[in-house]
Amino acid sequence: MPFERATARVVSKPWGSQDLRPWSSADSQSAIGELMFDRIDPHTPDPSLLLKLLFTTQDLSIQVHPDDTFAQLMGMPNGKTEAWYVLSAAEGAQVAIGLNQSMTRIELRDAIESGSIADLVKWQSASVGDVFFVRAGTIHAIGAGLVIAEIQQRSDTTFRLFDHGRTRELHIDQAQAVANLEPTKAEPTPTNITVERMQLTSCPFFTFERLDLPPDATWELRVGCEAWAVVIGGNATIGAMRAGVGDVFFADEDKAVVKVGRDGVAILLAYADGVPDPDLLRELDGDFATRRPIEQRRPVVSPLRAVEQSL
Repeated sequence: MPFERATARVVSKPWGSQDLRPWSSADSQSAIGELMFDRIDPHTPDPSLLLKLLFTTQDLSIQVHPDDTFAQLMGMPNGKTEAWYVLSAAEGAQVAIGLNQSMTRIELRDAIESGSIADLVKWQSASVGDVFFVRAGTIHAIGAGLVIAEIQQRSDTTFRLFDHGRTRELHIDQAQAVANLEPTKAEPTPTNITVERMQLTSCPFFTFERLDLPPDATWELRVGCEAWAVVIGGNATIGAMRAGVGDVFFADEDKAVVKVGRDGVAILLAYADGVPDPDLLRELDGDFATRRPIEQRRPVVSPLRAVEQSL
């Protein structure tokens, strides 16, 4: 399936923002919380992965998602494991990942009913470039002042435990049944595959990478399964399509020539494979990027810096 430009679906949320720049020029009189990306042809089957951009001006609800086993018992095709990459962060912005102490299911129910669950999740600071992995069953929340790129299993199933005074329904029984009651273990830190490729996280459902391609170079990007790409800095052309900050593309078992602009380009790429693809990226005016030792490759200055400084 050739690389194609994705379409953005605007989702209003009470905690959203009316200013999505530089990631989108979407205009709305209501607060936009999410941009959800779809295939350009609405009649094509939905991909197994869903890409979103989240914009928060208030704290989101504390919530949890089921794993595949629980979801299928409820008649749903799959659960929801996700990963976040922080694109923009206000001073003091935070996310919550997991509990800060072990609990029993009875204690969890009591904490949800009393609202004390808000003090029992593990809040941590969030800065530009941070990566967070949220395995299904992990109680979590996103705080105010963030723009986040989220890749996830395609599922809308969310069980709310706490909603910061908003009047939406809580899902106490379901949350109690699916939540992990132990503090979350630290996930592996992002690692360089090559100078141009950083593995942000991998799990059985997807691999999430950041590509930093230097100015005025030409590359071949080859994906062997469904993949989502979002430009987060600089510019390039992907095939015949211009690619600037906020542009999103989809492909399925295809390759495209990427011609990088004078400022370089930074791309978040997520694909439906549990391990990094060794043949993902090839420099057309040089050797295979994946075969050159890191110390022999020219350093890349991230084009995201200019975007970060403008926020």
